[in-house]
Amino acid sequence: MIHATTTRIGLLALLLWLTTAAAWAQNLTVTGRVLDAAGQSQPGVTVLEQGTSNGTSTDGDGRFSLSNVPGTATLVFSAVGSLTQTVPLNGRTTLEIRLAANQTELNEVVVTGSRATEGRSNILTTAPVDVISAREIKAYAQTDVTQILTYIAPSFQSTRQTVTDGTDFVDPATLRGLGPDQVLVLVNGKRRHTSALVNINGTPGRGSVGTDMNVIPPAAIKRIEVLRDGAAAQYGSDAIAGVINIQLKDDTTGVSVSSTAGQTSKSDGQLFQADANLGFGLGRRGFVNVSGQFSNRSYVDRSGLDTAPLIYLGTTSGNYPSGLTDAQKLDLKARDNALVAQNGFNRRDIRVGSADTRTYGSFVNAAYTLAPSIGLEVYFAGGLTRRTGRSGALYRLPTQVTQTDASIYPNGFLPFINSTVNDGSAIVGLRGQVLGFAADLSNTYGRNALDYDITNTINASLPVGTSPTRFYAGQLAFQQNTTNLGFSRKFTEVGPLATLNVAFGGEFRVDNFQINAGESGSYILGPRTVNGTPAAAGSQGFAGYRPSDALNQSRNNVSGYLDLESDLTDKLLVNVAGRAERYSDFGSNVSGKVAARYSILDGLALRGAISNGFRAPSLQQRYFTNSSTQFTSGELREVLTTNNDDPITKAFGIGSLKQEKSTNYSVGLTARILKTITLTVDAYQIDIRDRIVLSSQFSRNNTVVAGILTANQRPGQNPVQGVQFFANAVNTRTQGIDIVANERLTLGPDSRLTLTAAANFNETVVRSFNSSAFIDNNASLQNTLFDRAQRARLENGQPRSKINLSADYGYKIFGVNLRTVRFGEVQTKDADPTRSQIDQTFSAKWVTDLTISAQVIKNIGLSVGVNNLFNVYPDRLYQDPNNNEQSLAYSTLDATNRGRFLYNSNQFGFNGAFYFGRVNFTL
Repeated sequence: MIHATTTRIGLLALLLWLTTAAAWAQNLTVTGRVLDAAGQSQPGVTVLEQGTSNGTSTDGDGRFSLSNVPGTATLVFSAVGSLTQTVPLNGRTTLEIRLAANQTELNEVVVTGSRATEGRSNILTTAPVDVISAREIKAYAQTDVTQILTYIAPSFQSTRQTVTDGTDFVDPATLRGLGPDQVLVLVNGKRRHTSALVNINGTPGRGSVGTDMNVIPPAAIKRIEVLRDGAAAQYGSDAIAGVINIQLKDDTTGVSVSSTAGQTSKSDGQLFQADANLGFGLGRRGFVNVSGQFSNRSYVDRSGLDTAPLIYLGTTSGNYPSGLTDAQKLDLKARDNALVAQNGFNRRDIRVGSADTRTYGSFVNAAYTLAPSIGLEVYFAGGLTRRTGRSGALYRLPTQVTQTDASIYPNGFLPFINSTVNDGSAIVGLRGQVLGFAADLSNTYGRNALDYDITNTINASLPVGTSPTRFYAGQLAFQQNTTNLGFSRKFTEVGPLATLNVAFGGEFRVDNFQINAGESGSYILGPRTVNGTPAAAGSQGFAGYRPSDALNQSRNNVSGYLDLESDLTDKLLVNVAGRAERYSDFGSNVSGKVAARYSILDGLALRGAISNGFRAPSLQQRYFTNSSTQFTSGELREVLTTNNDDPITKAFGIGSLKQEKSTNYSVGLTARILKTITLTVDAYQIDIRDRIVLSSQFSRNNTVVAGILTANQRPGQNPVQGVQFFANAVNTRTQGIDIVANERLTLGPDSRLTLTAAANFNETVVRSFNSSAFIDNNASLQNTLFDRAQRARLENGQPRSKINLSADYGYKIFGVNLRTVRFGEVQTKDADPTRSQIDQTFSAKWVTDLTISAQVIKNIGLSVGVNNLFNVYPDRLYQDPNNNEQSLAYSTLDATNRGRFLYNSNQFGFNGAFYFGRVNFTL
């Protein structure tokens, strides 16, 4: 259809050009470039044919292309922070425009957080909203959306995890210190589906399900709006901490290509990434914008040497057998050292750091006006992304005889978990005018699937020498379909009200979660025994999902909302919103919000909000079940995760999951100072009741737990050492403050400086616990539902503070971007109170990034830079002095797992310095 439309327009243009000299003016294509006051490229400038809806915007290099413009037309150029400029064409087809700075217009217009028909400046809204532009997104070398946001938005936090199964490939991301599932992600204002993965290992957001924002290519993003306020009454479930709205590019300015390459200072973590964006118009009625990305990133390894004294002749943990004298230990050590040398065993036997990943992604954003007279427009946005990854599990020593097969791996082996993430989405809709209301009907579909292939592994329970070394371990899949119908209209002079914006609508959503079993060898318990003990079942490193784990569960929900916003006076803006929802699996919920902004003086205002919200338990939390090997309190354990319908969970007295409920309070100040500085300060408190968490591990060493596990032993499966499950177990309070200040200075005719200071300070505390009568009546279980390790992870596992200072300086063709981010301290605690001496606090650190760029020629720009310029690492993990391969009193009383884990990854990672270069090309 697009090709046919373009052909018809081209034939018409040729005919008119041949038949009349005057008609050429109706068919010009105008191209050009827009610069700011300092002569730097200015992206995001709106270019509009005056008096029409024919328009576009400039790309990342300030270039634009506008088709079907009369030669006698006048173009209007407008941008935030610049004076609007009108330019008569007079038959010209090429323009270079320099916009003068307007120090009174420094703030972006945002649409997130309000259903008003017109956007407002982000210092004129009732709630705080951060706006991250395409220019900021590409200024540094972070190439994933979560990493970009971590270093730009202080209230947002995400780090790459390691040796955590699927979480190695899907970064958990949080807002205001809450969970990954307590922030709602939108694309073009429409709900984005979540990931299929539920985080069950010891990472931030343990027990939660987040949204995989990294499947969206940065090249497709026009800007990101981060609403830092509870918004469940406006948008529905998950919006307890706030909303992240990713706006896709909608310009028609030709082709833009970017290529980035780099590596860490330790010559690993090599990155090659290529991005492309193409935008073109559909006559004067619409646009198509297509983006693509290829990214290849190699693994990072910051592991330490394995400190096990004995590799071949020790216990399963590499320790000395009990009862030996020091002389006997020394003799055994000498013999083991000889075997290590003879076999060439490498004590750097695991990988600790970012995984290998390769990503192919594409996104399309398009719209076409069907009936200009009534503004009827059809629109579409969608994308497909495939990401493959490879990460290491934990090494199996030759002495771990129930987990190894010496005929296949005489030196032990390191299993690899290979993942494939396939993500697809599509938004299609119609918008126009109905009885004076702006109407929007849309359907949004999304699917995320995660497949596991385990390599360099075995099923040790199969007969000696017969096990394959590769297994397909199964798939997690989540899909969601959402249908929306909304109406909005702005009324003026409604009684005593100067304005009244009315918005209302409804939504119907269907969720589906599936677990598909792996091949039989990945989970079966074979006949092999070692000294009378059954060998470990399933693929080592990651046991496959069993047929008994497989499921296909769906639910639906229907909701309706009403949103009213009014300028009650010239100084007072008030917003009231309400939403009612009904879920097919757990019932109904009603939430509401009242927010206001009051102008005290010109340029100074107070704003605040109070709301109640909710988060529905995800299908993944309700139904997920599996068995995995986890490292807990210095031990490797086979841990069973059960869902709330499982007899084991019920035996502990835990019922079905219900929704989390929240109460949000916020109050803030917005100011414009000396015309060049903007300042926002917003304080908040978020109380969450019945918060869903993944419990601590109930150990088989406890006689009560052993009885439950024995009574419910699964056929064909090794006895597990621990069990965990989901529960509405805790009530929390989060308090914090966000501060954002910006200043834009014109230093001369060719130079301009933008300064930003932003900070977030937050504290989450567990106020009380929700247990069960069974657990409360068994003294040995009372402190296990949510132990001190899980509490520390929730309260102190991520930085309680983050400060971002940045400077962006431009001079003629050159630009310098300097940014430093202070990541506050984090804390870990051991689950066992008797091991409290290994609790650790990791001090705050500053991480500095620098980029230098130049627009070499009209179409080519170059950038070079360093992320983590000063090669800063987190504090090292405490290591017991006897956690040493030479120690005769060998001990692993720490969290380093035999000395191999050196750093905690939850603060800012531990990749060290990263050097990169980038080439930008536009056409």
